Amino acid sequence: MQKETEIKLRVSRETLAALREHPLLKKRNKSGWERHELMNQYFDTPERDLAGAKVALRLRRDGEEVIQTLKTRGQSIAGLSERNEYDWHLPKAKLDLKKLDGECWPEALAELDKKTLKAIFTTDFVRERAEIAWGRGKSKVVIEAALDLGHVVVGKQKEEICELELELREGEPAALLELAAELAATLPLMPCDISKAERGYRLHDANSYALSLPAPQLTAEMPLDDAFAALSWHLLGSSQRLAEQYRFNGHWRLLQDWVENLAELRALLSSLGQAAPRQSTHDLRVALDALLEDWRPLVQAGLDDEDVRKAAPEQFLEELQDPRWGQFSLNTSRWLLARSWAAERNTRGNRQGAAQLASWLPRLLGEESSSLQLQRYQQQPEDLAEQLPRIERIQAWLHHARHVLEIPEMDRLYGELNKLAQLANEPITEEALEARKQQAIAVYQNRAWKTLLRL
Repeated sequence: MQKETEIKLRVSRETLAALREHPLLKKRNKSGWERHELMNQYFDTPERDLAGAKVALRLRRDGEEVIQTLKTRGQSIAGLSERNEYDWHLPKAKLDLKKLDGECWPEALAELDKKTLKAIFTTDFVRERAEIAWGRGKSKVVIEAALDLGHVVVGKQKEEICELELELREGEPAALLELAAELAATLPLMPCDISKAERGYRLHDANSYALSLPAPQLTAEMPLDDAFAALSWHLLGSSQRLAEQYRFNGHWRLLQDWVENLAELRALLSSLGQAAPRQSTHDLRVALDALLEDWRPLVQAGLDDEDVRKAAPEQFLEELQDPRWGQFSLNTSRWLLARSWAAERNTRGNRQGAAQLASWLPRLLGEESSSLQLQRYQQQPEDLAEQLPRIERIQAWLHHARHVLEIPEMDRLYGELNKLAQLANEPITEEALEARKQQAIAVYQNRAWKTLLRL
């Protein structure tokens, strides 16, 4: 068994060609590009039991070699994935079920009749790979760069494979993100943790690609630094999966969710006070603001305009053809992995970062609730939009962490605040102003809100 640590980056054919000649890869290429034609069959039961257990079983022909591979459930954080991988070289292109024993076979599939495993789709592609020496100080780092071009084929359906795959052979995982970010400085690279197997299953069943990542398990005792990191990784990873699926099918709700994820990440960044000094978050905030400035108005306009919704998929493809999204995704991953917000903060900032969530969060929400001055906006509802950043900071933490607070009616408050934020985003009309006024009253009279004001 070996542990596979890699990052996949979706690219265009033009970018794939540019990568082959990229000066950075040329300079660090120690092996030259080796070309392989890889013919792959993926196996599962008619009920897709392996897919349900997050397991991939593959038979690969690489020239004269036949390799049976089992990949088991792993973890993926914003495009950087780790999985256990078992390989067996076989004398012929036929599954050897005896290899799938208790040592590698998941316990969840212990009762599965392996004789029901059948080939369900293929992924055939040309891979050009090279070993890249990527030194990081005194640490030796070796990365395999693979340029893949081909197709996933399910019956009469197919989807193009066109991607750069960076796999860690030696060294620390941070090096993968570092190399990817260097390449993304000038080329459009889209971090994308959908595997070739997942693409095959998605062609088989469009709803099989799981958009929702496991929610972070925040606890009252968790330090603020850990809670922020967990939420940020979750939002970044979710935004990448939403971007991939919206690119694939153009469903409007996915674009809305993508923008909401980015807005939540932006709100969290602004909520940490001295635990994340402004200079440490500057570049990330600028990048997020640029994305939100372009996409928030479009999503808002699309709520009432079908033409906007129809045009949005093509506009999103243009976004992905620009280096901006890849740069943001990769730089944010590096920032989170290094915990850069904590690098140069003062003693008070360190204390805040180490504070338990149940201690820090009530203070934040109390301060933000008091500063919101809802009574004022009952009288001046036309100005409510100026408080959207503050409302969104409260919303973001209530969305993910309200369960750590022992305050009644927090769920109801979260729902009422969502309504208030929605009204603040709507154009001003007499009807909208009255609705804002009434909703401000509803929030102000909420039992949980009154508790926050007393904190």
